[in-house]
Amino acid sequence: MTSVAPSFWQDRRVLVTGAGGFIGSHLVEALVASGARVRALVRYTSRGDLGALSEVEATDRDRVDLVHGDLTRADIVEAAFDGVTDAFHLGALIAIPYSYQSPDEAVAVNVVGTLNVLQAARRAGVRRLVHTSTSEVYGTALRVPIDETHPLQGQSPYSASKIGADKLAEAFARSFDLPVVTVRPFNTFGPRQSTRAIIPTIITQLLNGPRVRLGSLHPRRDFTFVTDTVAGFLRAAEVDELSWQEINLGTGRDVSIGELLDAIAGLLGVTPVVETEHERVRPTNSEVDRLCSSNQRAREVLGWQPELSLEEGLRQTIDWVREHRSFYLTERYHR
Repeated sequence: MTSVAPSFWQDRRVLVTGAGGFIGSHLVEALVASGARVRALVRYTSRGDLGALSEVEATDRDRVDLVHGDLTRADIVEAAFDGVTDAFHLGALIAIPYSYQSPDEAVAVNVVGTLNVLQAARRAGVRRLVHTSTSEVYGTALRVPIDETHPLQGQSPYSASKIGADKLAEAFARSFDLPVVTVRPFNTFGPRQSTRAIIPTIITQLLNGPRVRLGSLHPRRDFTFVTDTVAGFLRAAEVDELSWQEINLGTGRDVSIGELLDAIAGLLGVTPVVETEHERVRPTNSEVDRLCSSNQRAREVLGWQPELSLEEGLRQTIDWVREHRSFYLTERYHR
């Protein structure tokens, strides 16, 4: 469980958009544990699906005000902000491969949805809105480590839509003094993450045998365990007198996908047999070859630093996946 400050969050009325997502579910859990009164905006499905939030203890879920709806509906977002003192905006369409197929949907959810959140937050007069970016907005690193002044490069429709969302957050801060802070996680991983992401993809396949179907092995990523990412979100809301800033949440250490595969295989005691699957390979000019963060600003402004090593995070993730095999679809590529 993430370490939080109960005296700060006790009885605060907090909205989390994207609460059914991987990071969102962990954030909701941490806020509930700290005494906050949480409202969770979850994307509506006819099945009433709660996503990763379904893996949160039922006693914690019962303390959450669940709202089903869509970020593209301004009226639903407006209603979700009613009475809210603080908000975390994590809701987004995050699948990069799917954004190649449906760039219009990426723009609708990530840009228009964020606009709806910003408008509603402004009208509600929230104390702080924490907006979620992504390291993908940097594209392939032009310099390492990547600090917050690194140029933004739209190398996929997804990253372009997130750049648009980030710039809207900046514009609302500058134009309307909206108390918004943008946090930029670098490749968060851990329990409850779907096989859309590389670490659960590798783990679930290796648990079924040595054959692993992957895309490119050379890209390098900065992997941050989910409890560390959540701690960064909380600090971005807790710190007093924090004006608009973009803040990286990463470890400052990067590994290649090939190195990551070897590390997971070693922990599982498996010798992997790799097969390249074309649909997992990004278009050449769209591939992001390297992401490695500078977290200096997070250390200085938030007093935040990652606590869990990649190796320990992988151990905890492997243990969780082993115990929750039914959570995963392992026989097809989850876009």
